[in-house]
Amino acid sequence: MSTPKVSGLIIPDSRIAREATELLRDMGSDMLFVHSMRVYAWGALAGERNHLTFDPELLYVGAMFHDLGLTERFHGSALRFEVDGANAAREFLRSQGIPEQSIDKVWSAIAFHTTPGIPQFMHPEAALLHLAAGMDVAGRSYDQFTDAEREAVTAAWPRERGFEHAMIDTFYEGLKHRPDSTFGTFNDDFLAFKDPTFRRGDMCSIMLHSPWVG
Repeated sequence: MSTPKVSGLIIPDSRIAREATELLRDMGSDMLFVHSMRVYAWGALAGERNHLTFDPELLYVGAMFHDLGLTERFHGSALRFEVDGANAAREFLRSQGIPEQSIDKVWSAIAFHTTPGIPQFMHPEAALLHLAAGMDVAGRSYDQFTDAEREAVTAAWPRERGFEHAMIDTFYEGLKHRPDSTFGTFNDDFLAFKDPTFRRGDMCSIMLHSPWVG
């Protein structure tokens, strides 16, 4: 795989990293793969810059699996897509003989990567995956990276024109069959954007119409 010339960025090339890459390439789109590579790059660069002690291989596997739950394989699932990806990563890492403590890090990093306000207080792999996914999808933390870093990463793994709409479509296709899984998350934004008939869950209404209210 191509490696951008950015100081401090190391791309894992172990057997586990290669097999995780192959799994994503087999199950996901080219867009999802390139996005996941950038996510790893942003996370690794941020980790080095902030002097965090993290395992590059675990972060890499987290990046490869973080959006796997949106792929066609999981279109019949009722779980949150993050949990599908986390479970798939756990199964993969167990098959590789990785210690449970390390597996738990990857599982929680993926499961919480779309949850604002929590991952930054967890272990580095979770904090970095959350930051990196937000950077690539929505430009959060954009100014924390230098022009040279952004140019090098997007030269190696281009962020094509129309990426935003492609991601919205990917989320919609991965979530439209399980709308209840988006309650309490920002994932319902994708359904509302694409489907004018979608109605969000409303916690206040749920409370006011619960069995407790007589």
